[in-house]
Amino acid sequence: MQDEVNTKVVAIMIKGGKISAEVLKKALDKFVQEIEKAQKQMQQPKTYRGKQSIKHLMSQNAAISNIEVTDGNIKSFERTASKYGLDFALKKDVSVEPPSYLVFFKGRDVDVMTAAFKEFSAKAVKQKEQPSIRHKLDQEKAQSKAQHKEKVKVKAKDRGVEL
Repeated sequence: MQDEVNTKVVAIMIKGGKISAEVLKKALDKFVQEIEKAQKQMQQPKTYRGKQSIKHLMSQNAAISNIEVTDGNIKSFERTASKYGLDFALKKDVSVEPPSYLVFFKGRDVDVMTAAFKEFSAKAVKQKEQPSIRHKLDQEKAQSKAQHKEKVKVKAKDRGVEL
């Protein structure tokens, strides 16, 4: 059997007027630095940000707290949490009817979490207070029909002179 030889080809593009040994050496040094930098990044463990699994959240060696959120509000909460840069995990609690979600977050993020929940709850209350656009539209239609009925054209005009 033959020994297989694996070779790798590397392409380097150098832009210059006159390419000398010194320019080629600098380009190769720069290439080696980039490779080493990429290898260092590969060795570092990946840090998870934002929404993640409970397993990843626990692996960050932080105390974990949780808050319960209803099903209808979960997407809007995710937007608020990502705005504040919160690391959190969602777990669906099916033991309760209707099902709710438990939001797990790091214990040291409590202040950020309270600020995010204040904004989230204020937005939810404001949204509930606003009347529905369809409801407003139905009211306007009914009002315009009522005004239209009141306008009755009088065909016989009175000249104002009576005998």
